[in-house]
Amino acid sequence: MESVFRSRILQGRIAFVTGGGTGITGGVARALAEAGANVALVSRSLEHLEPAVKSINDAHSIRSPTVSEGNSEDRAMRDLRAEMPALQSTGGEALAVAADVRNPEEVERAIAATVARFGKIDIVVNGAAGNFLCAAEELSPNGFGTVVDIDLKGTFNVCRAAFSQLKENRGQILNISATLHYLGTPMQLHVSAAKAGVDALTRNLAVEWGRYGIRTNAIAPGPIEDTEGMKRLVPEAIKEKLRKRIPMGRFGLIRDIENAAVFLCSDAASFINGEVLVVDGGQWMAGNRLG
Repeated sequence: MESVFRSRILQGRIAFVTGGGTGITGGVARALAEAGANVALVSRSLEHLEPAVKSINDAHSIRSPTVSEGNSEDRAMRDLRAEMPALQSTGGEALAVAADVRNPEEVERAIAATVARFGKIDIVVNGAAGNFLCAAEELSPNGFGTVVDIDLKGTFNVCRAAFSQLKENRGQILNISATLHYLGTPMQLHVSAAKAGVDALTRNLAVEWGRYGIRTNAIAPGPIEDTEGMKRLVPEAIKEKLRKRIPMGRFGLIRDIENAAVFLCSDAASFINGEVLVVDGGQWMAGNRLG
């Protein structure tokens, strides 16, 4: 699909994107690359990243490098420089980096590997997340804690590790939140608590780090049809009822989130800071609509 943005609007920017190479985060990474940014995709498994990285790099005839968590920082730097000695001036290059956002040391190594390859980081996208359906009374401490550790603590770990780069480059943070906690969504207590924390973190960092020229915003997607989560978590019998509650009469698409992400990461949003941009077709506001 042709982009709605000016060509290469993010050329010269370097993005660090957590959450894997598929779904919303994979789409955001692809959109940032299409807009001219070089992108490091970060996930626990390189296997989950490599198809997305290859797809982005094939579009620019670039060989796809990877950095495993087991590599030492120095070795990662040497390997990356040896594999790809020259940056593509047009941007759009992708790098796969293995790291678990719950582990601060792994996150720091992933940041270092990205800087070793691309020279800096301008944009951080926090999209790593976990989800499953569970009634509140059946939710275990481990299940609750795991989601909070990935979604909320992971977001904190990445922001903290990237701070010096973001400060130096007057960068942007984009957190992927949700609308689940706006209406107290059943079976989603753990995710609702984690994403409410992400919203609070977004606003706090906007206030505290704005003085360094760092903008911190979030996107709260509503029901996005072409995601694995929608297919896995929403039964077919409920989908039509859910669609009818959306004032715009349709589910969202990953492309809708991509466009919001490119906008918030671009200079067009240079005075937007601390905003949680809801992209849901008006669904959460119509949650109690009668017909």
